[in-house]
Amino acid sequence: MKGTPFPAKIRILWYFAGMSRILLIESATAVCSVALSEGGQLLSLQEVSTPNEHGKVMTRLIERCMAESGTSLHTLDAVALSAGPGSYTALRVGAATAKGICFALGKPLIKVDTLQSLAWGMAAEVGDVHAWYCPMIDARRMEVYTAIYNAELEIQAPVQALIVEPDSFDPWINAERQLIFSGDGAAKCTSILSKPGTRFIDIKIGASFMVALAETAFGKGQFEDVAYFSPTYLKPPNITTSKKKWWGDQG
Repeated sequence: MKGTPFPAKIRILWYFAGMSRILLIESATAVCSVALSEGGQLLSLQEVSTPNEHGKVMTRLIERCMAESGTSLHTLDAVALSAGPGSYTALRVGAATAKGICFALGKPLIKVDTLQSLAWGMAAEVGDVHAWYCPMIDARRMEVYTAIYNAELEIQAPVQALIVEPDSFDPWINAERQLIFSGDGAAKCTSILSKPGTRFIDIKIGASFMVALAETAFGKGQFEDVAYFSPTYLKPPNITTSKKKWWGDQG
């Protein structure tokens, strides 16, 4: 990855955070990703990209991170969770795991916005301090969870569930700045959003993108109430009715 275009704001906070050891959990999409960082440096990253496997593999990935780094959960200073928006079920799995560790070991919980985390990865990869960064997470059909950030990760257009149309981002397209799209919801939009001034890059979301944001929150003491924390769903779960006929059904 290229160097982040916004080092000063982050590095100062890392300095004051000291050598904090943070477990990072990313489960908002089909990618189940777990990482361990210390003092802003990535110690271990474990990922599985198979859809609908979060409940099966998450604790195993955590175990692998601990084993690879030669540490244990008891030595953590905090647990950071990618809090959505994203897949309803996958977010619940991540939240339950993170909260369970925090409850059991008395560790603080850090919330990291999933779209902001993806925007961090985009900005670090591209390195354009003048661009707008538009992460997209698939929300089925032509709908995405999205927002727009500048290179300092300051939000410019609010987080929302958006049905993408050809003119959805026209106000953000101009000759002064690139509008850059990425994420698992971006690929399906290329045919209608590829215009002069726009760019699509292939970035896979992962827990490694959470490191700087989690360290910043830790340095500021921005922790969540573990008992009452809930992910950012934006939409209710996609519940379908079974077509199977059960014993006692009529018709």
